[in-house]
Amino acid sequence: MANIKIGRMVLSMCQTNCYFVYREGSADAIVIDPADNGDRIYAALQKNGFNVKGILLTHGHFDHIWGCEALKEAVNAEAAEPVKVYAGEAEEPLLNDAGKNISRQAGRACTLQADVYLKDGEEVTLADMTFKVIATPGHTPGGVCFYFEEAGLLVCGDTLFLESVGRTDFPGGSMSTLVRSIREKLFVLPEDTLCYPGHGDSTTIAHEKQYNPFLG
Repeated sequence: MANIKIGRMVLSMCQTNCYFVYREGSADAIVIDPADNGDRIYAALQKNGFNVKGILLTHGHFDHIWGCEALKEAVNAEAAEPVKVYAGEAEEPLLNDAGKNISRQAGRACTLQADVYLKDGEEVTLADMTFKVIATPGHTPGGVCFYFEEAGLLVCGDTLFLESVGRTDFPGGSMSTLVRSIREKLFVLPEDTLCYPGHGDSTTIAHEKQYNPFLG
């Protein structure tokens, strides 16, 4: 297996997984879904010697973006090059609407403008690591997963969980679309692909094909 590693911090009242991905031996890292308290995320990464080279969002719900602006500001206060925030291109309306992203209902209204909006199938290299953008609408209209093929790992946000799937009763959600996204976009990946969801424990494509009751 490649020397790309992934770590996580569990944050916010929703126990959201904030991931950081890095190449072993390198100080550069990518943060995915800064769920809350961006200053805390930054301090923890700094303590462990990491430099943030990019911030990726699997989708725009409040519990995945609340820490984004503070993290970006903290990084940019020290970094030689400004760090950018990346999101799926169809997620812009949700990021920009505190009602659609549920932050207003959660008691802390938040909107966000990504620096780069990514297309389905696009490949991006950050921190000496290349990932593919896989659009997986259903949980939100512009939700995406990030596939690091070299390492056989997929950060799948709230699209796919261990023996479950993301809820679809929020604005823009669709269960039929979500199931189609998983079957057509994720289940075609190698069965030993490690899947890191937005909440809970990791799983594999093979396990979900066999045991996920929503996808049988």
